[in-house]
Amino acid sequence: MLVLEPLTRDHLDALLRFETENRAYFARSISDRGDEFFASFPDHLDALLAEQAAGVGAYYVLVDDLTGAIVGRFNLYGLEGGAADVGYRVAEAVAGRGVASQALRDLCRRAAHQHGLARLSAGAGRANVASQRVLENAGFEVDGTGIVGDRPGIRFALDLSRAETR
Repeated sequence: MLVLEPLTRDHLDALLRFETENRAYFARSISDRGDEFFASFPDHLDALLAEQAAGVGAYYVLVDDLTGAIVGRFNLYGLEGGAADVGYRVAEAVAGRGVASQALRDLCRRAAHQHGLARLSAGAGRANVASQRVLENAGFEVDGTGIVGDRPGIRFALDLSRAETR
């Protein structure tokens, strides 16, 4: 069973393993984070946890409760004025199985009920059709175009006050 858990310092090793093992897979559809990201990963995690403690971000990991392996990340960035940006990624091993759509729906429910958010925004690269489908499956609607990472993309939005988030 896969469980969406709030990010903690205890996730450090499993999260680094997830990012490292899936680096090439992720780089096919989004910008690579670069060697420095991996070299200073504990500092990166500490910065996220500080943002989470300050209430400006809410970060989650999707954990296989049998193995303890992290198979996804689901994040709310820039929590302000009842809105936030969404980011997510899942391991190649679970891609295409509905895992991302299910976890994103869970994140949307948490955004509304635990974080008091009314609107979510997200982006997907034009070539990243799978990510666009995940957003649509979670109820997001196209809201324009722009640059996502460093690539042309599509912007999506979800009005949580009208969405089914139960």
